Amino acid sequence: MYWKLRKTVPYGVLTLLAVIFVLPLLWIVLASFDGNASQAVKVPTQWTLDNYKVILSSQTNQRAFANGLLISFGQSVLVVLVAGLAAYPLSRYELRYKSLFLYTILFMTSLPITAVMVPVYKMFLTIGLYDKTLGLILFLTATSMPYGIWLMKNFMDNVPIELEEAAWVDGASTLASIRKIIAPLMFPGICVVFIFTFSGSWGNFFIPYILLQTLNKLPASVTLYQFFGQHGMIIYGQLAAYSAVYAIPSIFLYILSQNYMSKGFNMAGAAKG
Repeated sequence: MYWKLRKTVPYGVLTLLAVIFVLPLLWIVLASFDGNASQAVKVPTQWTLDNYKVILSSQTNQRAFANGLLISFGQSVLVVLVAGLAAYPLSRYELRYKSLFLYTILFMTSLPITAVMVPVYKMFLTIGLYDKTLGLILFLTATSMPYGIWLMKNFMDNVPIELEEAAWVDGASTLASIRKIIAPLMFPGICVVFIFTFSGSWGNFFIPYILLQTLNKLPASVTLYQFFGQHGMIIYGQLAAYSAVYAIPSIFLYILSQNYMSKGFNMAGAAKG
């Protein structure tokens, strides 16, 4: 009896967790096609695309999705470039305080962003970056740098330094060896950093909500509140349709890059190189 419980309890817990995660997704899919959607998870009596038509025809939503893509893509590219250059000396050079610096980076990844938003808000007002998309991208890049550097350094450690030394013998500079030797071999790792950074930025509500004020500059993660009325009235169908469209970029990016993500975690590409 005890042996059967040991085998059934874990599966029961996993099944319960799966149901908890699947139910909200199922509600989003069903409610987005329901003209009379509510909080209940139910099959629509009459399927309709009106919720999607309203969402996609709104210029406010179109601009919000475009802003979100611009912010997320810009941040991801900057993190990949800067974190890659910062990770290179940590991976290749024997620095005196290397371990201390790496542990400091690891510690910075655990800092709650809410703890620094008040001084950041004041600083942005002072230097004129408040309500500026560029300022938001730069701050989001700075908050993602510790984790990006840590990942890039670990991926770069798996690229044999002998390949770089051979390139140096042939006259290649350090930047040339990074661009032609290291970057192609650790491309799966670069994809992992890009995907994690993009996903985190795409779903970030708090920072854009604090640092942006103009409605035309807000990303899709912030304009989600438009479906919540002042008196507790919520347009559930449009909210579900908006959520479904909002999830498309992350799903598409994951499907497109899942092969590189799996390679990135074991660095199979570097091992083969």
